[in-house]
Amino acid sequence: MAWVAWAATLAAAFKLSARRDAGERGADDPVPAPVAELLRGMRAQDVFHSALFELAGRGWVTIEGDRLSLGEALEEPPRPYEKWVLERVRARLAGAPQAPEIALMPEGVDLDGGFVPLVRQCAIDLGLARRRWPSLAVPLLLAAALVVPWYTTVTVAGIGWAGGIATMVSFVAGISLLMGGRGFLLTPRGKEIAGTGPVNPRQEWIFTGSGWQTGEIEPASPRGPGRQEVTGHVVKRWVDAEPRHYYIALHDGSSRTATAFVVEQCLYQDVLPGDSVRLLVRPPDGTVVRMLAHDRHH
Repeated sequence: MAWVAWAATLAAAFKLSARRDAGERGADDPVPAPVAELLRGMRAQDVFHSALFELAGRGWVTIEGDRLSLGEALEEPPRPYEKWVLERVRARLAGAPQAPEIALMPEGVDLDGGFVPLVRQCAIDLGLARRRWPSLAVPLLLAAALVVPWYTTVTVAGIGWAGGIATMVSFVAGISLLMGGRGFLLTPRGKEIAGTGPVNPRQEWIFTGSGWQTGEIEPASPRGPGRQEVTGHVVKRWVDAEPRHYYIALHDGSSRTATAFVVEQCLYQDVLPGDSVRLLVRPPDGTVVRMLAHDRHH
């Protein structure tokens, strides 16, 4: 009965949270590109790059190729997440006039802990998302309440299989509630934004550390029978909107040009410029079948 009572309480909490309405706040406001990228499920590094690209469009920074420099401070105040980006860029430049954009990318832990929450809050302020729970106390209380059915089961059944299952269920459910925090749910308008294509499908994020300096890219044209392996550094990614195709360009470290390959969306989202990859491609168009190895750029 204790487990039934806890499950009923959890179900009621979820039902009440589903009734909470984010309202129509900011329904007509334009959606910043980093917010749209976050809603689309892009990685924190992609969202950060999108913020840099948007700041460049407003004159806060200048991006030429893969080099970034700070611009003049503008009267228009930056958004909180943009202020965070500018502070990190300024600190990493350390007085230098410019630096490769990839060298200015904060660590993933820093992005997830400081940058992403600010972008999420912007999405909430625009009515594109909401919190599942009105307070962090709700998941804390639900997790704490697991002690009652767990203790009841262990007291009655002892440390046998029933007690073991109760312990495992309590642990997993409690950790899930605590790790989820207050939650982050998309509103109907947020889901609509998330379902659209890239805000700027030609947005360029390039890497020249492998020696690729010409900016020239040729389509893949593998020769010979059967599937082939290719290795190189990802030097650029882009998306063609109509029809939607995802591309990455690889450079082998010595050639004058890079080679473009068609990839699935999941692979496109997983690799970043600067990463070293080994791919299995299919002739004659060079479509990537799967990724065989992946070393993240540091």
